[in-house]
Amino acid sequence: MDFIKENAEYDLISFGEVMLRLSPPNKDKISQSETFEKNCGGSEFNVASGAANLGIRAAIVTKLPKNKMGHFIARRIRYGNVSDRYVVWDTSDKKRLGIYYYESGVFPRKSAVVYDRANASVCTLKLSELPDDIYEKPRIFHISSISLALDPNLRETALSMIKLMKRHGVAISFDVNYRATLWSEEEAKAVIEKIFPLVDILFVSEETSRRMLQRTGTLDEIMKGYADTYGCKIVATTKREVVSPTKHNFGSRIYYNGKFYEEPPYENIEVIDRVGSGDAYVAGVLYGILAGMDIEGAMSYGNALSAIKNTVSGDMSISSIDEVEAIIKSHKATGHQDEMVR
Repeated sequence: MDFIKENAEYDLISFGEVMLRLSPPNKDKISQSETFEKNCGGSEFNVASGAANLGIRAAIVTKLPKNKMGHFIARRIRYGNVSDRYVVWDTSDKKRLGIYYYESGVFPRKSAVVYDRANASVCTLKLSELPDDIYEKPRIFHISSISLALDPNLRETALSMIKLMKRHGVAISFDVNYRATLWSEEEAKAVIEKIFPLVDILFVSEETSRRMLQRTGTLDEIMKGYADTYGCKIVATTKREVVSPTKHNFGSRIYYNGKFYEEPPYENIEVIDRVGSGDAYVAGVLYGILAGMDIEGAMSYGNALSAIKNTVSGDMSISSIDEVEAIIKSHKATGHQDEMVR
């Protein structure tokens, strides 16, 4: 794809908050549990880590409190095969790490998230804290609207980074990823639509397109509209059918170069933890693009990585390239399939 640089120090640099995740064990409710399992999560980090575990070179731009919790997150970043070169450390008296609590649902009780992330260290991140040559380092720069919703200062930093990356010939990947608990639909629409002309690879759900962005028409018309109106090169929309909190069907549709692409969905996925599965899809698609695949191949990696992520706990996708390729092969196969890998 000629809009992506062939060579750079990093294939992918993402920008966003990395938080502490606390979850009750055994599908307990937050209100009843006396213990929590500690992990880390964050949309843009999940994308970088998911793609890095498949084989690309990735880094993340974020800011962490310089204390034991910040060092825990930094170790998790490195565990995810992501470079911490652009992690900025907050040494101020007000330093803090954002937290979110995740309660896994079982039908008819839905899964739930409680945020405690206001005034986190990442919100104070400024361009002056980053090296001047960072804008020459990646082939793709990835960000989601979550980083635009958290804080006015972080929004300005993020918008400036997008513009500077674009100016240096870096392809921009943007996941709309709307969170109603962080900002209103009206505010989000006004900010996000200003970014679309800078976006090369757009990830947006049909629900978000119709509801928050107020797009009308068929899904194909909506997807093509982003390309025609704003110049987005690739538009990807996931298609998730929630049968129950523990049973999902998942697929996607991609518009590229005047054509639509889709494959049969993954059906009856047994969901252990669906958090991060959308990020895993983005990671798989970006990996495929960076690895030089055609758009159908990239879509297959996105669908497979997302399907697998639903079956493991935690935010991060920890699948190897061999596992993903085996799942893709199995998904496309007909006839006998082995029950166990041995």
